[in-house]
Amino acid sequence: MKAVVVVFPGTNREMDAAAALQRATGRKPGIVWHRDTELPAGTDLVLLPGGFSYGDYLRCGAMAALSPVMRAVKAHAERGGAVLGICNGFQVLCETGLLPGALLRNASLKFVCKDVFLRVEETQSLFTRGYRQGQIIRVPTAHGDGNYFADEATLDRLEGEGRVAFRYVTADGRTVPEANVNGAARNISGILSGNRRVLGMMPHPEDHTDPLQGCTDGLPMFTAMAEALA
Repeated sequence: MKAVVVVFPGTNREMDAAAALQRATGRKPGIVWHRDTELPAGTDLVLLPGGFSYGDYLRCGAMAALSPVMRAVKAHAERGGAVLGICNGFQVLCETGLLPGALLRNASLKFVCKDVFLRVEETQSLFTRGYRQGQIIRVPTAHGDGNYFADEATLDRLEGEGRVAFRYVTADGRTVPEANVNGAARNISGILSGNRRVLGMMPHPEDHTDPLQGCTDGLPMFTAMAEALA
C-alpha cells in the first residue's frame, strides 16, 4: 500500500498518522504539502490528519478544502481511491463535499480531550473490516468542533445505506446522551462515502496503535487498510 499524509498549515497530527501507517505497513508514508497540485504516482490511500488547518479562522476545514492539493485528493476519491480523514480531516472532507453533513461546535462549547468508546456499526469497508460488528473500541478524542450535524433525510440515508461506521457509546455499548461527548446527531462519530472508500471520523485511532500508548484498539483499522490495498 502506498499512502500519503497531507499537511496543511496548522496540522499537528501528521507524525502520529505517519507512525500508525508505518506500524501497519512497514514503510513510511509520503508527506504531501497543501500547495502541491498532484499526489505521488501510485497513491492508494490519502490520509488527512488532525489539527487546526489554517488556524480554524473561518470554519474548521473550510480553508483547507480550497487548498490546491484538495483538487487532487477529490479527483483521487472520485476515481475510487481510498481517503481517511481524522478529526480536522473529517471536517475537511465535509467541507469539500466528499462526505455529507458538517461538524459544528461541541454542544458543551468546550474542547474535549479524553478517551471515548466507539461501537463499530459497519464492517463492510476497507477501514473497518478488521473489527467485528458491534465491537466496542477505545480511542482518544481531542476536538472543539466535533458535533456531527446533517438534516434528518441525510441521517436516515446514512443509516439506511449502512454508512454510519462508528457511534459514541458507553463502555458496555449503550447509546446514551452521556456517551455523546460533543452532541453529535444520533451519537455518530464516523461515516462512510457511498462507495465506502472514504471515511471521516472525529476520534484518533492513530493514537491507539502501539502498546506504549496504553491501548491498540486503533491498530486493526490501519492493518485492515494495508491488507485491503496491498
